[in-house]
Amino acid sequence: MSQPERLQHFFKSVGWHVNNVGLYEQAFTHSSYAHEREQGSGHNERLEFLGDAVLELIISAYLYHHYPQLSEGKLTRMRADLVCEASLAQLANTMDLGCYLRLGKGEAVGGGGGRPSLLADVVEALFGALFLDLGLEQCRVYVLELYRPVLRDLQEGVLRQDYKTLLQEFAQDRYGVTPDYRIVRESGPDHGKIFVSEVLLSAQPAGRGEGRSKKEAEQAAAKEAWKNLT
Repeated sequence: MSQPERLQHFFKSVGWHVNNVGLYEQAFTHSSYAHEREQGSGHNERLEFLGDAVLELIISAYLYHHYPQLSEGKLTRMRADLVCEASLAQLANTMDLGCYLRLGKGEAVGGGGGRPSLLADVVEALFGALFLDLGLEQCRVYVLELYRPVLRDLQEGVLRQDYKTLLQEFAQDRYGVTPDYRIVRESGPDHGKIFVSEVLLSAQPAGRGEGRSKKEAEQAAAKEAWKNLT
């Protein structure tokens, strides 16, 4: 099967409708393959450079719009996790990109097609090809579709995160301080006490909350403070 035929199989498997197949052939071409050709041929390093920037923009915009409550520091860490080599290599394996790679003989014999760094580079090159071929908006649609399972898991993790952790990360990123909690009131019988907790930032009250345990009251206080501050 020729490379163009293999790529048509790839496009069908991921649901992409493309125009310039040559860009994607280049995206799948490692420099070792290009250097072995007598007259040389295009390889994916420049597309990788472009795709890296495109991916960062798409993921940054997604996080910015979907998590307005999170600080710049938290968003930066989330983006880093989503675009790191390990995440991109996992994405490549999900799409079986190794089957479509064009490698030089030495690279192929050495198992280069399975190296995480090489697979991550191919993903970025593909995103660069998508951007040049279809424009930013359609590229964004295809990229986020590929990322959908990861982004769903990310959202569920954020929603499960406790407010004390959210407040602490926000306070440290924004103000460089750690929240302090104190119980300001207890009421009710021993078997049914109600606790009121207050959280302070730089010794200044930031929120109050109550609960049937000290931990629950602290969570409620952190929630109020976090919502007030963000």
